[in-house]
Amino acid sequence: MNEGARTETAGTRPGATARLQLHRHFTFDDAAACVPYLADLGITHLYISPILRARQGSVHGYDIVDHGTVNPELGGEPGLRRLVAALRRRGMGLIVDIVPNHMAVGGSDNAWWLDVLEWGRASPYADFFDIDWEPPDPALRGKVLVPFLGNPYGVCLAGGDIALRCDEGRIAAVYADHVFPIALRHYPVILAPIASRIADLPDLSRAPATRAAARASGAAMKSAVRRFAATDSGAAALAQALDRYAPASPDGRDRLHHLLERQHYRLVWWQAAADEINWRRFFDITSLAGLRVELPQVFDATHATLLRLYGAGLIDGVRVDHIDGLADPRAYCRKLRRRMDAAAATRPQDAPAGPAFIVVEKILASQERLPADWRTDGTTGYDFMDQVGALLHDPAGEAPLTALWTELAGSADSFEDVEHAARRLTLRDALASELNATAAALHRVARRDLATRDYTLTGIRRALVEILVHFPVYRLYAGLTGRRGTDDRAIARALAGARRSMRAADRPLLDLIGLWLGGEAPRELPPGPLRRERLRAIVRFEQLSSPVAAKSVEDTAFYRYGRLLSRNEVGSNPGRFAMPPAAFHAACLERARQFPHALLAIATHDHKRGEDVRARLSVLSEIPEEWAACLRRWTRLNAPLKRDVDGAPAPDMADEVMLYQMLIGAWLPDIADTGALAERLAAWQLKALREAKRHTAWIAPNDAYEGACRDFLFQMLDGARPSRVVDDMAAFAARLGPAGAVKGLAQTVLRMTTPGIPDLYQGTELWDGSMVDPDNRAPVDYARRQAMLAARRRPSDLLQTWEAGEIKQAVMARVLALRARRPDVFAAGSYRPLAIEGPHADRVVAFSRQGGGTTVIVVALIRPAALLGDHPVPHVPAERWRETAIMTPDEANGRYDDVLGDRTVTVTDHSLPVSVALAHLPVAVLAIAADGLSGHP
Repeated sequence: MNEGARTETAGTRPGATARLQLHRHFTFDDAAACVPYLADLGITHLYISPILRARQGSVHGYDIVDHGTVNPELGGEPGLRRLVAALRRRGMGLIVDIVPNHMAVGGSDNAWWLDVLEWGRASPYADFFDIDWEPPDPALRGKVLVPFLGNPYGVCLAGGDIALRCDEGRIAAVYADHVFPIALRHYPVILAPIASRIADLPDLSRAPATRAAARASGAAMKSAVRRFAATDSGAAALAQALDRYAPASPDGRDRLHHLLERQHYRLVWWQAAADEINWRRFFDITSLAGLRVELPQVFDATHATLLRLYGAGLIDGVRVDHIDGLADPRAYCRKLRRRMDAAAATRPQDAPAGPAFIVVEKILASQERLPADWRTDGTTGYDFMDQVGALLHDPAGEAPLTALWTELAGSADSFEDVEHAARRLTLRDALASELNATAAALHRVARRDLATRDYTLTGIRRALVEILVHFPVYRLYAGLTGRRGTDDRAIARALAGARRSMRAADRPLLDLIGLWLGGEAPRELPPGPLRRERLRAIVRFEQLSSPVAAKSVEDTAFYRYGRLLSRNEVGSNPGRFAMPPAAFHAACLERARQFPHALLAIATHDHKRGEDVRARLSVLSEIPEEWAACLRRWTRLNAPLKRDVDGAPAPDMADEVMLYQMLIGAWLPDIADTGALAERLAAWQLKALREAKRHTAWIAPNDAYEGACRDFLFQMLDGARPSRVVDDMAAFAARLGPAGAVKGLAQTVLRMTTPGIPDLYQGTELWDGSMVDPDNRAPVDYARRQAMLAARRRPSDLLQTWEAGEIKQAVMARVLALRARRPDVFAAGSYRPLAIEGPHADRVVAFSRQGGGTTVIVVALIRPAALLGDHPVPHVPAERWRETAIMTPDEANGRYDDVLGDRTVTVTDHSLPVSVALAHLPVAVLAIAADGLSGHP
C-alpha cells in the first residue's frame, strides 16, 4: 500500500497490536515514522508505553510525576497529535499504557508529593498517597518517612550533605537531587533576622482558622520572600539568614537538625525503608509511591487527562499497569469502563468506533481465571505466553533435566522449595516494613474482641509469614462482601501449607486470620471502627501478597532455579514443565468463551529472555542427554577459568549452568561478534547474580564474586585464546538453530490464529535474541525490516536463508493479511481442536477456526528435534512423517488456499496428511471460503 494512502479507520478493538517503548530517544515522531511499515505488516493498533510526564530521562515512562501533562520529552500533546494523525491516515488506532498504582517520588518534580512533605496531613494530597499516618512507631506519628539519604542521617548531616536553600520563595532542605520543603510555620523563625526588611510578610504567629486560609497565608509568605530575594541585597540577606543553619559549624548543624526534626517528614538512610517505611511502595522501589486510586478525588486527578484524550479521539484504549497493586481492582476496572463509556460521547465522528479497549496486566496462576465481571477485554497476554511456551516443551525431558540440575547444582530442591525460601527472604528483607504494617492491621482487629485480644503482634506476624510463604496466587479480591469461591480456595491452600510449617501452638491463629481476611464479610459487622479495621486489614494483605509474589518468584527464584530457563518467564511457573496439546486446546477454548479479545503476547518489555531465546532453549527438552553431555564437558574444561572467592570456586555450578543456557539461547545464527555477545551476557549475568541474592545483591554487592563471574565469561569467549570449548559451544548453538526456528515459527503462528488479539513486541518480527531489560528495550532497525517486508517474498522461498529472520516476518505478514481479510474467523469464529494420528502425532498441534463462511486449518510442528536430526533448515522432509495425519470433520473437506505457500491443498476423507500440510514449511495456515478469496497480501 502507498505510504500516503488513507485506509478505512479501524474500530477501537484491535485486530493486531504492536508495542513500542517510548522515551526521549524514541518519541511520538519516531513512532509516527514506523506507522507505514507497521500498517503494511498488518498491525491495526499501536500500543505504546505510558505517555504522561515522567521523571526526566525516564527510559520506560512508569515513573509518572504529573498526571495532567503529556510527556514533553516524547513531544508533548502536539507530538501525540502528529502520531495520531499518522495512524489515522493508515486507518490505525492507539492504545496507551496507564499507571494508576503509583507515582515517582523523591527528587523535586512531583508537586503532589512535595506538597505532602510541606503540609503533612493538611495537604490536599495527603490522602492521594497510601500513607499510614498512625504507624506503630510513635516517632512517625503524623509524619512521612523519607528514606532518600545515601548514608545514615547523622553522617549526611555531619558531612554537610544536607543544606537549607530558598528557591522561588520556598525554603527547603536539599540533599543531592532531592528537595524536602520546610513547613510554613517555621518561616518566621528562619527569617527572623531579616523579617523587618521583607515587605508584606504575613503574620503567622496565630494559626489560620481554615486550611484554605493557611494555604493563602503560605502563598503570601512565599511571594513576599520571592520578591525580597529578587534584589541582590535581598538575596544576600536571605543567604545570611539561611547560613545560620549551615551544617559546617556545630551550632548550624544543631539548628538544622532541630528544624528537620519538626517537619512533617523524617529524613533517614535509604536502607531504613525496608524496616520502617510507612507508605506503600511499588514493590520495594522507594522512588515509586502507591496511590489510593480507590478514592474518587484521586481517580479523577489521575485520569482526567487520559479521559480527555479518549474523549477527543486521540486514544482508543488502555493497558492498565499492575492491576493487582490497587485496593479494589474490580471496582477500579468497572469505574474505568463507565468513565470511558461516558467520555465516548464527545469522540469525533472520524475516531475509531466502539467501546474503549481495556486490558489489564495480570499474572494468573495455572488454575486462576480473570474475573469476567471486571468488564475488561482480558489480560495483556502473560497467560498465553506461558501456555504456548509450555506447549513447546517435551514432557519426556522433565525427569532427565531435573536429575541433571540436581547433579550439577548440588540441590534436589523443587521450584516450589526454592520459591518458599525466596518468599521468606523477601518478607525478612525487602518487604519487612510492609509485613509489619499488615501484621499491625490484623493486630488491631484482634484487639477489638475480648476473645482474641491476647494474640500478640509477634504471633500474628509469624502466622502471616507462613500464610504468605504458601500463598498460591498473587492476591485475593475480597472486600466489603467478603471472599468469593476462588478466593476461598486460595486461602484454604495457603492455610493448609502454613499448618504444615508452623508450630502447633500458633495454628489456631491461622483460622482466625482466615476469618479476618474476608472469611466473614465485613458488611456483616456493624458500621464503625471494627468494620473499617477489617477492611483495612484485608486491603493491606492483598496489597502485600502481590509484591511478595513478584519479588520472590520473578525477581529471586527465577534466578536461583535453573533446570531449564525457558520456563522461567513472567507469568509462568517453572515447576510446570510442559503442557500437552489437549490442555493447550482447552485453554484456547476457554479464552474464546470468556475473553476472545484478550492480548496474546510472546514477548514483552518485561520478559526475562526473548521469545526465540526461549524457543531455542525449549529444544533442550527434546535432547536432554545431548545437553547433559555438553554441560559436563564444558564445566570440566572451563574449570581452570574459575577463581576462589570466599573459599569456593566462582561462579558456582548453579550460576555457571544458567550462564551456559543463556549463551546458547542468545547465540543466534546471525551473531558473528562474540565480543558484543559477551558484553550483553555480562549485563544479564550481573543482574541475574544480584537478583538471586545468593552470593551478591543490589543492596550489598560482592565485588569479588561478581568480578570472578565476569572474568570467567570473558575468558571463556575470548576469541584470541585458542579454545575448543568455544568452538564446541558455537557448534551446539548452531545445532539448536533449525529446531529453535521451527518452534519460533510455531509460537508466532499460534499467537496469530488462536482466540485473542496478537501482540507484537517491538522488533520481534525477526528472530528475538534479547535478554532481560534493558537488553530487551534496545533500539530497533526499522529500515532493515521495512526493506525486507517490501520484497514481499514467499515464506517457503526464505527457508534456505532462514537465519536472517525474514521468514518469520513473512509468515507474520501473510497471516495478519488473512486476519484482515477474514475478521469474522478470528474475532468471533469457532475454535475446534483437530486430532492427530500416526507415529509422530505428539509432535504436532492442529485446529480449525470457522466464521463468516470461511474455514481455516492451522498446523504447527512443536517438537521437531528428532525429525529434523541434522537437517540444516527448519523443515522436516516429507518422508519422515510416515503415516502421521490430521483428522478433519466432514464439513472441512474441500480445496484450501495455502496462505503461506501459494498453493492449494485438498482435504478429503476426514484426513489431511501432515506431510502434505507441512510440505514446504514447519507451519501451515490453510483457508477455504465460499467466495474463493485467499489471505495472500
